[in-house]
Amino acid sequence: MQLISVFSLWIVPVMIAVILLYGTWKRIPTYESFVEGGKEGIKIAVSIIPFLVGMLVAITVFRASGALDFFIGLVKPVLDLVGVPSEVVPLALVRPISGTAALGMMSDIISVHGPDSLIGRMASTIQGSTDTTFYVLTVYFGAVGIKKMGDALKVGLIADVIGIAAAITIVTILFGS
Repeated sequence: MQLISVFSLWIVPVMIAVILLYGTWKRIPTYESFVEGGKEGIKIAVSIIPFLVGMLVAITVFRASGALDFFIGLVKPVLDLVGVPSEVVPLALVRPISGTAALGMMSDIISVHGPDSLIGRMASTIQGSTDTTFYVLTVYFGAVGIKKMGDALKVGLIADVIGIAAAITIVTILFGS
């Protein structure tokens, strides 16, 4: 275990040093390349701000309007039949949209139910088993100007549904009563 700790502390600085040494050996102006990359990164960050703001506003409106609570109330009887706690549904719905909102929801779930509860474990596993599909599509595809994203959306949502179903199933099998 101590070897892993030492390795994790040194891996990033060693990688940076190796890249710099390799660039210098190949006679690449490493500092200038770094500065150019930083400039490009700032341009990309500025270009994705409108997409980020749009996603965050949409999530806030969805939660504040009561639409999320209404939806959960509608599906609760079905969830009870299949043994899925309704507390994880908001997380499962928001996770494909926003990682930050999902992390906040997961933190709330864990603070209420505890990290070692079935619901806490399920929320943690859902958080780690899915991706922010809509976020990735709107922000990154929008930043580079890709308009046709239908297939990527389908594949991303299918992967999210599979990740959520697998998380719920596996946690229930391993930790359920």
